[in-house]
Amino acid sequence: MAEQQLGVLKALDVAKTQLYHFTAIVIAGMGFFTDAYDLFCVSLVTKLLGRIYYFNPSSEKPGSLPPHVAAAVNGVALCGTLAGQLFFGWLGDKLGRKKVYGITLIMMIMCSVASGLSFGNKAKGVMTTLCFFRFWLGFGIGGDYPLSATIMSEYANKKTRGAFVAAVFAMQGIGILAGGFVALAVSSIFDKEFPSPTYEVDRALSTPPQADYIWRIVVMFGGIPAALTYYWRMKMPETARYTALVAKNVKQATQDMSKVLQVELEVEHRAEVIVSDPRLNYGLFSKEFAKRHGLPLLGCTSTWFLLDIAFYSQNLFQKDIFSAIGWIPKAATMNAIDEVFMIARAQTLIALCSTVPGYWFTVAFIDIMGRFAIQLMGFFMMTVFMFAIAFPYDHWTKPDNRIGFVVMYSLTFFFANFGPNATTFIVPAEIFPARLRSTCHGISAATGKAGAIVGAFGFLYAAQSQDKNKTDAGYPPGIGVKNSLIVLGVINFIGMLFTFLVPEPKGKSLEELSGETEAEK
Repeated sequence: MAEQQLGVLKALDVAKTQLYHFTAIVIAGMGFFTDAYDLFCVSLVTKLLGRIYYFNPSSEKPGSLPPHVAAAVNGVALCGTLAGQLFFGWLGDKLGRKKVYGITLIMMIMCSVASGLSFGNKAKGVMTTLCFFRFWLGFGIGGDYPLSATIMSEYANKKTRGAFVAAVFAMQGIGILAGGFVALAVSSIFDKEFPSPTYEVDRALSTPPQADYIWRIVVMFGGIPAALTYYWRMKMPETARYTALVAKNVKQATQDMSKVLQVELEVEHRAEVIVSDPRLNYGLFSKEFAKRHGLPLLGCTSTWFLLDIAFYSQNLFQKDIFSAIGWIPKAATMNAIDEVFMIARAQTLIALCSTVPGYWFTVAFIDIMGRFAIQLMGFFMMTVFMFAIAFPYDHWTKPDNRIGFVVMYSLTFFFANFGPNATTFIVPAEIFPARLRSTCHGISAATGKAGAIVGAFGFLYAAQSQDKNKTDAGYPPGIGVKNSLIVLGVINFIGMLFTFLVPEPKGKSLEELSGETEAEK
């Protein structure tokens, strides 16, 4: 069988790592920076929202968001993301990566800013506006997943493709850090300017009226880095693989890449034969697709789904876990601004020590170890550490053992990011045909977000104490933190088994992986 690959695509595959690769990483990565910033910054300010809008002067504890409101604020962006991944993933294959890429960015910038503005100053008005704009913010963020991954994998050379796509994803870690730093900076400035007593001393004055600006500034800041990259995003040419294999304009693809690679590329005469081969035009719901890509798609979707249940349930509820083990003081002993500072400090420490290094370990090792090995190892280690935290959970809650707990907790995060959290994002952008690549990545990512919704909402209820006197206001008794962690450990183990369905793309060209080189026998 004669292997056929277009000269322009071959040129991309063997191109030396050069400036345009890094430009592409920054342009695509800034979307991810904003994604992570926006999705996680809300967990820094939920306690503050409770104090401001659900203040009850007769209560011993500061105000907190009622369960249905907390679930909406945390979960509505995830629901938007799921919808956006499916819609923009499909659109990216229909209209081209570049066109759709601009739309998602504008949505992210506008909704970031709008979610910090609100109609009225009553709880209902503020929460409704916040949830409305966070849904559409999520919708824009959703589009960024399949498009960023697809654009980066289509631009990269085959030797370092894994590292490039991983580097785009690693910008998430920097976004999470930035969220922490912005919250720390804003709360420190406000604390200095508007000192206030703790909740125990004076309930009403513990939340100064100016505190309402804190959460708005933190939420709106996410739009700034995205706005800065808009111009560059619009200047990037469409990827050669889309132009040649989907739009079937090999001449245009060759011209675009000649500019990008700064070399003269010849337009091939036999290009049209390769591109218009009828056997490579099967659709997403065809038997041929099921035969070639059915199991890999099941592998990508199932592993991402299982990973996100564990990943998001931990991430969105870090502050609850920290309070449970005493890392964050009791709410009544702080004023509103202090509380924001303490939560941000704890989350930033975890991010600095475990989340961010995990991402960059993947970048460093993915093209050496391969995707499969990293994913298998990550799921295995997450299972081990979850069980190590869960079974002796009572031991970890004693004050002397807290440092040990934080170390174990950090390690689960480290191996999520140096593991399946990165690989589940990378592989779907490599193994499917160009005309379905963005769609299949969107499907995989959306299944992952469904897992995130299960994790975020399920854990909110599951982690409640079994003793109904100890639950948070408005929640039914759950299975407790210990049993919840055991369940998460089992989920990670199942993820490890499903990893065996995912092929290894290391060192192969995208056309080889998707079967698009089999143009002529």
